[in-house]
Amino acid sequence: MNRPEFADKLLALASAIIDQEHAKVLVPPQENSTGFWFGGGNIARDQDGSILLCGRYRNYGDSRTGVGAGARGLEFAVFRAETIAGPWEKIARFSKADLSHDGIDVVSIEGGALLPRRDSMELYISTEKDLPYPAGIEDYQKPGTGVWSIDLISAAGIKALDPATATTILKTEVPSRLHIKDPVAFNLENGITGLIYCNHPHTWSSSSTGVAVRKPGAKDFKKLTDETLPRGPVWDVAATRVTEKMTVPQLGVLADQPPLSLYFYDGAECLRQLDENPKAVTRPRGWSCEEIGGVAWGYDSEFPQMQRLSVDNPLFVSPHGTGCSRYISALVTKEGIFAAWQQSQDDLSQPLVGHFLPVDRVKEILS
Repeated sequence: MNRPEFADKLLALASAIIDQEHAKVLVPPQENSTGFWFGGGNIARDQDGSILLCGRYRNYGDSRTGVGAGARGLEFAVFRAETIAGPWEKIARFSKADLSHDGIDVVSIEGGALLPRRDSMELYISTEKDLPYPAGIEDYQKPGTGVWSIDLISAAGIKALDPATATTILKTEVPSRLHIKDPVAFNLENGITGLIYCNHPHTWSSSSTGVAVRKPGAKDFKKLTDETLPRGPVWDVAATRVTEKMTVPQLGVLADQPPLSLYFYDGAECLRQLDENPKAVTRPRGWSCEEIGGVAWGYDSEFPQMQRLSVDNPLFVSPHGTGCSRYISALVTKEGIFAAWQQSQDDLSQPLVGHFLPVDRVKEILS
């Protein structure tokens, strides 16, 4: 795909949706200090029309202190509100113990996604399980850590979700893609379920985006690719993790275009914070757990093909703290576009913040 003539419109729309200056805190972390977060989930509309938010609480700590110990990846929670204006009520929570199954303990919890269906609710959730690294790479495994994979919990509705019914749907023992996590679930044409996921090698030296699909009536997902959006050449050379597929309203310059989507993603120049030369340009680099954001696009008919728009520089950087801005999710409604993401604060915490862009403003940008 070549850069489209409407690329600047897409960039302007993405920037207006993820308004860093006017975002409001939706769900605070459990403490306003470094290492405390809430996010990594998505926004969804429940069958009754209410709005759902989900994500995981991460407190300062490190699960490497022992299996199941430490506060990192503490709890996955679901919130509900009648409208995007709130207030937000916690209606479900799942601990590491709750999410352990098949006799395997969960060490930590990361990203998840709710996917409401016509007659059911699905929760896709990534957990680090107490499992050994495959033969030949055992020495790379740090004490107390495990292997990441994605589980699925299904029920008739949100309150009926039972972690005891969880099944693992995506995992691997391939060293270069060993850890699979941070699912993004959505419906495609012809009843196909799409699943975007993040994967890391056994060395934790990079982060890439893969895609799997499930045909109607099938239980299993089939991997299409482990790298649908290759890591970039500049600011996102170490990490490119897609966190949202948002179908863009067909308005203005897009009125005569086939349906297309924006793909919001987290990027980083390095997996560990680098020391900058004091005489060089100071810039947001992003690193593991402090990623910054970018955007790609693609025609829905050509999924999973996508092309980045933020090539030379990140598009989403918090004006506070480390600059971290990650795990973007967005919900398109008749009234406008509601987005939420983790945003670094001056106290170095990362609450879930949100912003609503009215449809009139969407029309103006795309005109």
